[in-house]
Amino acid sequence: MLALSRKKNEAIIISNNVEVTVLEIKGDQVKIGITAPKEVPVYRKEVYLQIQEANQEAINADGMEALRKLMR
Repeated sequence: MLALSRKKNEAIIISNNVEVTVLEIKGDQVKIGITAPKEVPVYRKEVYLQIQEANQEAINADGMEALRKLMR
């Protein structure tokens, strides 16, 4: 993991097209702004993990097993 120090209104650039800016620092919370192309999905980690879990459950559903059997 890369750890960087930034002050309010300072930013970092990721992969030439994603900019992360520190908008506000209040106590132990930091508000960040993310500028990225529309085709780049941006999620809070807990939401991303829920999406991944739901996708895995959908793959493991009985309907998928029936589809797999048809494909054999």
